[in-house]
Amino acid sequence: MNDFYDQLPLQDAFAKLSDQALYTPLPDDWLVGTADIVGSTLAIAEGRYKTVNMIGAAVISAQINAAGGRAFPFIFGGDGAAFACPPEQGDAAARALSEVRVWAGEEFGLTLRVAMVPVSTIRTAGREVAVARYQAAQGVDYAMFTGGGISWAEAEMKRGQFDLPHADPGTQPDLTGLSCRWSQMKARNGQILSVLIQPEDGADDTAVAALIRDVLQVVGDLDRNGHPAPAEGPGTGWPPEGAEIEARATRGKMTVEKRKRQILFESFVAWLLIKTGLKIGGFDGRSYARKVGENADFRKFDDGLKMTLDCDDATAARLTELLETARKAGAIRYGMHSQSEAMMTCIVPSIMRDDHVHFIDGAAGGYTQAATQIKGGSV
Repeated sequence: MNDFYDQLPLQDAFAKLSDQALYTPLPDDWLVGTADIVGSTLAIAEGRYKTVNMIGAAVISAQINAAGGRAFPFIFGGDGAAFACPPEQGDAAARALSEVRVWAGEEFGLTLRVAMVPVSTIRTAGREVAVARYQAAQGVDYAMFTGGGISWAEAEMKRGQFDLPHADPGTQPDLTGLSCRWSQMKARNGQILSVLIQPEDGADDTAVAALIRDVLQVVGDLDRNGHPAPAEGPGTGWPPEGAEIEARATRGKMTVEKRKRQILFESFVAWLLIKTGLKIGGFDGRSYARKVGENADFRKFDDGLKMTLDCDDATAARLTELLETARKAGAIRYGMHSQSEAMMTCIVPSIMRDDHVHFIDGAAGGYTQAATQIKGGSV
């Protein structure tokens, strides 16, 4: 059994992950999987941002279930996702990707691009895929990527390369654990700022790492480093806004209405426990809500730096000035998008364990919108 990822050390200081020396190249025989939604910007403009995020998270959920509990590196991108797996998991991973593509088209009318690319091919193209594990909280860690290989694989996918066969019509992926029940999180400090920072090709690694440290130092002045979720955890209302989308995502062979009734009942019980502080069967709703916030993935290294920040105007201005200077020097390209709320999409294998993961994005399509505003090149 391939235990490469299990043996990687857990890093508990996010800022240190700007150091390339903390990353380990993936084995040459591993595979990188990528997926993204065609026309996601238009879908977001139509108000379908919850659906876009749900499909992006579904890519990861299907891979978690296909892996049968084995840990593997993955990263959420808003309108898509990427992951890596050992060769013995390749067939199951490709099948799960193809199933999510068919499901996204049939259930939501959105086209999902997917691809599986050998790491050896990425290296032949002159890019690297190196990974580190960041421990966001006790029991939960997220993969961080560097080397440009994930970005290269995504660009090739968009060119139609490394495509996969379509699954049969009507195929339902296993999306057990995928959910969308928390309320959107309103900015407490003025705005929710989605930030993407990517090194320019040929940029000096040392200079880029120094810039990232400067950026994180600026962000460090924000409460809890700009975490969009309050310390007590995200809010929960009833009925949850995402009940219909979650029902369509996780219904399996049930009707949407039956699955929705289940979700409404489960979420009502959780809402009641969080509001009252009551505990049932060892489940502490308020403690769980706090843990959700602690576990959430609001910043990441993904061939660059991505962040969703609860940010005041002065800090946003400082960030913009810093990034503009680096852009004009030819070191980076970057994009930003400001909105009033953040949103969360979750994968919860069990509410009785602490290994649930939660992906945060701007509620107006933050990462996707920021990507459309990427500015680069020296002037």
